[in-house]
Amino acid sequence: MRIRSSGRHVLATVYSFVPLAAALGQQQIISFTSTEGAFQVAGGPISQPQILVSSNEYWGVVRAAGDLAKDFGRVTGTNFTLSNGEAGAEPATYEYRPIARNYTHYEVNGTQYFRGPEYTDPLPESTVIIAGTLGHSKVIDDLITASKLNASDIDGKWESFVSKIVEDPVPGCPKALVIAGSDARGTIFGLYDISEQIGVSPWYWWADVPIKQSKEIYALPNGKVQGPPSVKYRGFFINDEQPGLSGWVEWNYPDTPYGVGYNADFYSNVFELLLRLRANYLWPALWASMFEVDDPANQPLADAWEIVLGSSHTEPMMRAQNEFGTFYANEGLGPWAYNLNNKTIDEYFVYGAQRAKPYARNSLWTMGMRGTGDSGIEGLGVELIVNMLETLVQHQRAILEDVLEVKVQEVPQLWCLYKEVMSYILQGLTIPEDITLLWADDNWGNVRRVPIGNETSRPGGAGVYYHLEYVGDPRNYKWINTNQLEKTAEQMQLAYAHGADRIWVVNVGDIKPLEIPLTHFLDMAYDINQWGVDDAGNWTLAWASREFGSEHATAITEIMTRFGMFAARRKFELVEPYVYSVINYNEGDAILGQWQGLVDDAQTIYDQLDEAHQPAFFEMILHPILGGQIIHQVHIGAEKNIIYANQHRNSANDLISQVLSTFNADGNLTARWDSLLDGKWKHMLDQTHFGYDGYWQQPVRNVLPAMAYVQTALSSLGGNIGIAVEGLNASIPGDDKYHPNSGTTLVLPPLDPYGPVTRWFDVFSRGTLNCDWSAETDLAWVKLSQYKGTVGPGNGTDSRVFVSVDWVNAPQIVNDTAANINFSTGCGRDGFSNFFGAPIVQLPINLRTVPSNFTQGFVESDKHVAIEGPNYQRIYKPDAAADSDVTYHTLKNYGRTLGGVTLWPQTTPPQTPDSAPALEYDLYLFTNISKANVTLYLSPTQNYLSDNTPLEFAVSLFPAGAEQAEPQVVQFVGQSVGSNMPPGWARAVADSIWGLAPSHNTTTTWNVTQEGAYTLRVWGLAPSVIVQKVVLDLGGVRPSYLGPPENFLVGRDEVGVYNQTSFADATRTVGKY
Repeated sequence: MRIRSSGRHVLATVYSFVPLAAALGQQQIISFTSTEGAFQVAGGPISQPQILVSSNEYWGVVRAAGDLAKDFGRVTGTNFTLSNGEAGAEPATYEYRPIARNYTHYEVNGTQYFRGPEYTDPLPESTVIIAGTLGHSKVIDDLITASKLNASDIDGKWESFVSKIVEDPVPGCPKALVIAGSDARGTIFGLYDISEQIGVSPWYWWADVPIKQSKEIYALPNGKVQGPPSVKYRGFFINDEQPGLSGWVEWNYPDTPYGVGYNADFYSNVFELLLRLRANYLWPALWASMFEVDDPANQPLADAWEIVLGSSHTEPMMRAQNEFGTFYANEGLGPWAYNLNNKTIDEYFVYGAQRAKPYARNSLWTMGMRGTGDSGIEGLGVELIVNMLETLVQHQRAILEDVLEVKVQEVPQLWCLYKEVMSYILQGLTIPEDITLLWADDNWGNVRRVPIGNETSRPGGAGVYYHLEYVGDPRNYKWINTNQLEKTAEQMQLAYAHGADRIWVVNVGDIKPLEIPLTHFLDMAYDINQWGVDDAGNWTLAWASREFGSEHATAITEIMTRFGMFAARRKFELVEPYVYSVINYNEGDAILGQWQGLVDDAQTIYDQLDEAHQPAFFEMILHPILGGQIIHQVHIGAEKNIIYANQHRNSANDLISQVLSTFNADGNLTARWDSLLDGKWKHMLDQTHFGYDGYWQQPVRNVLPAMAYVQTALSSLGGNIGIAVEGLNASIPGDDKYHPNSGTTLVLPPLDPYGPVTRWFDVFSRGTLNCDWSAETDLAWVKLSQYKGTVGPGNGTDSRVFVSVDWVNAPQIVNDTAANINFSTGCGRDGFSNFFGAPIVQLPINLRTVPSNFTQGFVESDKHVAIEGPNYQRIYKPDAAADSDVTYHTLKNYGRTLGGVTLWPQTTPPQTPDSAPALEYDLYLFTNISKANVTLYLSPTQNYLSDNTPLEFAVSLFPAGAEQAEPQVVQFVGQSVGSNMPPGWARAVADSIWGLAPSHNTTTTWNVTQEGAYTLRVWGLAPSVIVQKVVLDLGGVRPSYLGPPENFLVGRDEVGVYNQTSFADATRTVGKY
């Protein structure tokens, strides 16, 4: 079958970037209304305008000009024509000699051609656009010679272009918009710049973004000079592409002799997407394909399109990983082991060089070697591996020099320092200076290394291999988008600031579900200054304006900013029933509430969009939001089921039905995806995402988490009514493992004026009878939201009762007391069994107040203080740093709950508490305790300056006004040994923070000797030590995923008004108070 052609809590941020009508962050040179000096290129007296190229132009430029001609047709209804200035000209051709099907000895078969777009005879009077490349376009060179075009700003530069209105550019043409490129891709980017600005999104085909219609189009008079991109080689890696992309390819393209149809027809769509995204570099699909072999047209086609072809970190010398196994190992030619089979492997490399030689102008060579199947080299000691790799690379470079017949220093090369290869640097591995050091992240979006020391001056430079999806430990994440743009911006800006500007390549999985983070990544690579570390929101606004129009852009930006935070808290595949607490801090319900609010807002926008825009909105925005909600509903529902079953509630069974219904909705959502646009993207989202069950690898079928069913034929031994309270798994009446045997009292978490405004208990059915119940408190100023009700199988509803304190009428004294809540039932002993004592719920109450001279700061409640990192009171500078420009920078809408704070600027070298500023938090504490634990929730950053310079933070806690306590300096990221990540890394990336797992070293212990005001200082002793949250545990912190909600802040919050019952209710304001 052939493919068809077809409740929000966002930090207050002013999106200062005003997006253009269509182009994302690019200087506007196109208008849809006439202005002084503008030149009309469409909709004027010319019935069919023409684009002119030269006959000596690059084939890839001619092809792109043909795209622009069609793009004008998509926008205006009338295709432009294309001419090379010669009457009767045949289409431009690209000549190549396809390889013979002998993949151990290089041979070619005959000659074949790619044909460019059709030409029409030249019509100078209809010519409105002229495009060409310096030195490869006679018409452009003639314009420069005649001083009608000044190209000095781009001459000799990489991928640059100038766009300018020129009068009398060629005989018979009074005026034209001229696009001149410094090289072939410069011209191509200039052409696609016009396409984007007239209303053709780069994602018009891959994401079905509708094309904006306009009859009249003008070129603006000021022109444009676009210099070199920030990063020289920018692209993506199609990887982990089964079952999604490969299933879709199998459905839409004929199989190749060796697998599914990753052929030239498929890759044409990929190449076009790359170029429209202003990218230039590709690592082709890896898993079950062989790019150069599956279709002999693939490699020459990449060159024809002006795509720089590479091969992945595990595929050296321009040969696909599967080639060695298919044509060598399976044919008895020895193993993929250089120490055992170097002669054969060298011949294997020679073949790769020979095959790529005709296309060397657009080739970037991967050097080095890893083990079989993207694994480390095994069976040898590190010293032998290092020596072997140095010898191997010497041989590879000799092969390149011999086959390509150039000096090897002139050949673009990279060595990807992925996983264990990075550790070889510390073991003495020497890499030739002209080879680019391609540092890798940890597969979870955290850069492991940046250039340091003399690495920053190497001729080969440095780059980054980054991941937007991954297959491997601690678990795959490759279903749909779970990336936070703010995090990507911080990490890639960090890498760039340290000199990683030669290559950026990103693992993009199946391409399709990652449209948004991929575009953001490549836009940063193209113009790092346009899209800085704080510009994720501005970028999203510009992107939403381009794809869906300005009317909805602000709302979409808010939606996607919230989605980025919600999804990145924990990858969807890692969400399981144990993750979010359903008894502490109302966390599970708050998570579900956030997702429901997000779904409601996204659905509202979807319903308001015209029908043409709805498919794109569904694919890129609504589907991932609906999918994310379902993931959380299923797992939090399953967690509630288990807790309710342990409490013997009838409603545990209702939850099974609810979870099953939601689980079925997931299947229906995939079916909706598959039916979209007559099945255009069917199979693209075949990826399973339920049922990992503690294992890293994907399940072969979606499976529900375990749940428990309560027998309904008989009532509980404790009676037909049960009671459970916030903060405990226990229930009464009756015995369970969560409270003492024969215990009749459950204790709620405390209330005080500075804590949550309510606590809750549940009254529920545990039997076969409908029973009335009533509750009363023994303190008049303790209030219940409900004093009576009925529960039972016929009623079907548990009662959640909220307990609050009327602080105005409470005793105005300092005292710790407790309220008892007593219960009775109209069912007598059938309600509460006589086997157990009468149930009592007890509420501890702390009657207290802070002194009037404490005017700002966070107040202890429930024996803890939780603070969102950005909500510091001030930045403290030691005397030694008084004149330093080093400070802290707040990353808004970043991390798991609110934002993060990092040392700034990003190039700041490692500091000490004596040299660095500190974040200062004011606290008021009531509890005296000898072991007060201060835990920092830190982003899962790696030792990016190498393990020899590990990341550190420092903390000091001391009475306000007293001498600073000696700071405790902590190294919280350990060393990476071989292919292993630092200790605790798996939990850190799963949790999206260092600090949640007991093994994480982000806690310091302090002695709090008395009640009073305290000062807490926190130092991030290097950039990217990002403080997301601070939790001071004075003995009251209970288990949760996101930590306690932020405490009451004097000077910001009002007693009895500040909710604090969940993290989602906390004030969402950032800055200094």
